[in-house]
Amino acid sequence: MLVVARLKWEDTNWVHENFPDWQTAVYTVNDEQAELHTSTNKGREANAYLTYIVDNYSKLPSIIVFLHSHQNHDHGSRRDVGDLNFDNVASVKALNIAFVHQTGFANLRCIQSPGCPAEIQPFRPAEELSDLRPQERAMVSAWNELFRNFDVPKVIAAPCCAQFAVSRDQVLKRSKDEYQRYLKWLLDTPLNDATSGRIFEYLWHIIFGREPVHCPDMDQCYLDLYGSPPRWNASSNTPCTDLAPKVRAHRRDLVADDPSCYMLKSAMRRIEG
Repeated sequence: MLVVARLKWEDTNWVHENFPDWQTAVYTVNDEQAELHTSTNKGREANAYLTYIVDNYSKLPSIIVFLHSHQNHDHGSRRDVGDLNFDNVASVKALNIAFVHQTGFANLRCIQSPGCPAEIQPFRPAEELSDLRPQERAMVSAWNELFRNFDVPKVIAAPCCAQFAVSRDQVLKRSKDEYQRYLKWLLDTPLNDATSGRIFEYLWHIIFGREPVHCPDMDQCYLDLYGSPPRWNASSNTPCTDLAPKVRAHRRDLVADDPSCYMLKSAMRRIEG
């Protein structure tokens, strides 16, 4: 099953054209006359995703893939990494369904940035808080209300951008009442559309059974989820620990003091030309 969230002017014909053998549920968030629609336009794609789960809880298919309305997207993805993080059709067609059954949940994005390694720090000192990250300021209260506990993690992280696959068994590990509570919170919260949606962007992996920090190794993610590594040059087989001195020797300006594996491999690729 493909569940897609869209605005009424967004073209989602690519879904039906490319996946004739898949069941589809395309939710329009700002058109109450649409066949499938949310009750109001609030919370970005989270509204459509939760509406689908609540309305179909007793008849869920074995695998559900939640997607945005666009076939081609960037969300900070690098075109030079390969097509799978840029094209939703390529991603879904290559998706290892058996892996999703085995693990229960898989973020369709393997590139860690943005989102990892420590995107949301709910207890960040006030002087370090940014107005550009309202979801971080709101996370403690949101966590308390959504999960009804006060065990808020110090760090919450996962690759962005709220596109993922989940198994029916994993969804059913939470009760319908819980999903109804999540949806009610989304609709009732005074947080705006963007912030309330972004809260869920960094909670989906937790809702579906992952640890608060869920940042799989990018190369392993490609292998597990899509059956092939990203298209790096020869440096792709070089351990990250060996890449740092090589990159700094050539172009120190390309990496930060404590670079991620992705940053190192990306920098090495630029050096190799």
